[in-house]
Amino acid sequence: MTDLPLPGASATADAVLAALDPEQREVAAHPTGPMCVLAGAGTGKTRAITHRIAYGVHSGTYQPQRVLAVTFTARAAGEMRTRLRELGVGGVQARTFHAAALRQLHYFWPKAIGGAAPEVMSHKAPAVAEAASRLRLRFDRSELRDLAAEVEWAKVSMLTPESYAEGARRAKREAPGMDHTAMARLLSAYEEVKERRGVIDFEDVLLLTVGILAERDDIAREVRGQYRHFVVDEYQDVNALQQRLLDLWVGGRDDICVVGDPAQTIYSFTGASPQHLLEFTRQHKGARTVELVRNYRSTPQVVGLANQVIRGPGGMERTRGVTLQAQREDGPRPTLTSHADDPAEAAAVADEVAALVAGGTPPSEIAILFRTNGQSEAFETALAARDIPYLVRGGERFFQRKEVRDAIVLLRGAARSEDPTQPLPEIVRDVLLGAGWTREAPTTGGATRERWESLKALADLADDVVAASPEARLPDFVRELDQRAAAQHAPTVEGVTLASLHAAKGLEWDAVFLVGVSDGMLPIVMADTPEAIEEERRLLYVGVTRARTHLGLHWSAARTPGARSSRRVSRFLDGAAEILGEGARSQPKRAKASTKTGPKVARPRHCRTCGTELTTAGQRTQGRCADCPPTYDEALFARLKEWRLAVSKEQSVPAFVVFTDATLTAIAEQTPSSEAQLATISGVGARKLGLYGEQVLAILGGSDIEDVLETPSATT
Repeated sequence: MTDLPLPGASATADAVLAALDPEQREVAAHPTGPMCVLAGAGTGKTRAITHRIAYGVHSGTYQPQRVLAVTFTARAAGEMRTRLRELGVGGVQARTFHAAALRQLHYFWPKAIGGAAPEVMSHKAPAVAEAASRLRLRFDRSELRDLAAEVEWAKVSMLTPESYAEGARRAKREAPGMDHTAMARLLSAYEEVKERRGVIDFEDVLLLTVGILAERDDIAREVRGQYRHFVVDEYQDVNALQQRLLDLWVGGRDDICVVGDPAQTIYSFTGASPQHLLEFTRQHKGARTVELVRNYRSTPQVVGLANQVIRGPGGMERTRGVTLQAQREDGPRPTLTSHADDPAEAAAVADEVAALVAGGTPPSEIAILFRTNGQSEAFETALAARDIPYLVRGGERFFQRKEVRDAIVLLRGAARSEDPTQPLPEIVRDVLLGAGWTREAPTTGGATRERWESLKALADLADDVVAASPEARLPDFVRELDQRAAAQHAPTVEGVTLASLHAAKGLEWDAVFLVGVSDGMLPIVMADTPEAIEEERRLLYVGVTRARTHLGLHWSAARTPGARSSRRVSRFLDGAAEILGEGARSQPKRAKASTKTGPKVARPRHCRTCGTELTTAGQRTQGRCADCPPTYDEALFARLKEWRLAVSKEQSVPAFVVFTDATLTAIAEQTPSSEAQLATISGVGARKLGLYGEQVLAILGGSDIEDVLETPSATT
């Protein structure tokens, strides 16, 4: 059927184009054929693609019901539909990938399979827990969340239980608390649990739709007959499974427009990859490429810093995106402020927030953004102390988190039978150990790390309470916790937003405070490969580009008052001294020129092979950078990992609790021959030396794992 233009269509179409800037107009005025839109932050990408659709409809090129626009959040899809209605266009399907696939799955299931489509589980964790139980594995709530995330990654990467181990090794990915073989078994058990329950998960929605379209040509033809024109927003976040579904929808045709920004790729841990965006023109010959570079959101001062961050020393060219061009009038310069410690940082930021609110900025137009949710507590407390309302986005309030509530219950119980001779910080830590906390931070990220940080914040608070009141006992500490929790019950209608950088993507505020901008947090210590560090750079870029007018960056040299000043400002600010001042330089030479009262910088350590400065905890533990090949015997390393797995199963703890991979690598490389030598390796420590030292030395000496496990040290 030939699409006919509507009466008066050209006049309406011309009006649609008239509202756009030159680059946006180029996107909208060419509604047919393949197009790749590289849209920088704040450049009006949603405006460009909705006007493209509207122009296509009003010019008679599109029939609205034959357009499918897909994005990643229901909020974004709803905004797209609203804007299209305002442009006089109805009937366009604007949905998330999952919503579009689920609609098709329900429609075609009776024809392809028979009967009604299975129910979709709302959460994976219960099914993962049952699968783990079948394998006689025990995990707590946070560990189950991490395992559920790993299941999701495996499925969007289109890996089966049989192919998971090889795929995970190829992606250099560690399963949470277990080896790849055990994770593959868990995947298999998880699929069995779903089958027995007669349910599917969200990834199955995509997988099953892909399967039906790939196997049933008649159904694929019907879908392609329905949808002829495609628009994909946030294309840098597409994973392998979504790309496969998109390919089946398009069916080799070329009426597809993709929009994305490689500089905002921050979800690679979920399987997202910017390669689909970067290679689009190679896959679609003759595709038109348009760069949206005019930033309408932020002042030139904010835009200038954003460009510097993403293009700073060490940035990867292919993921840098476009160079933004500010369109707004001048505003205040971004500031960088160092503080002696974390409490001082939180207090200073809260004071600045209070000043903005007093000056007329609505609290809802202010955000404090951090790398991990575990950082929020100090800022929640500081804001509450100043009666500034706030809300936590992308996470629960600190005192509402389950691990915190459970820990307070245990602390309250312990207060009734407190040993008066034991120091308060020691009592609190003993109780937290009973709640599942560990003295050493987990090497993995995600929910496990956030839970650990929440409990560590309670341990740190005990130190602060004793420092302020040396005679404080556990009942006093519990009362302090109750008072803090009560003080934070502030209205959320008009509040300052507290959010992680990941949760802040797609949002914007008049004033933004980026906190904890120091090495070890940005980039986070677990980022131990060039690719991971580059993603951390993009995360900071996303944070900077959330600000419209006011932007303040903050970091502290130490965690607690009086502690050694071992931190340094984030390396991502190197080169931004012209904007932020000399304090932006993270290199050691800056510390040498500072006064005696200024913060110290940790002495750098260097790779023993090539001499490169080691920038992550994992690299420093191993004494080797990520680019240099390992120098250990692979068979020995494999035996150490096999021993670690056996011990972790025997003790019912994740493998990394025994030794992290970085520590195990250092042991294999240095092959200590005595407990004294073993004790010098980072990550061993006196406790683990007592628990595992004899067995590790026996493994290094060539003993069989079975014989080693018969020694009592690991279970003492």
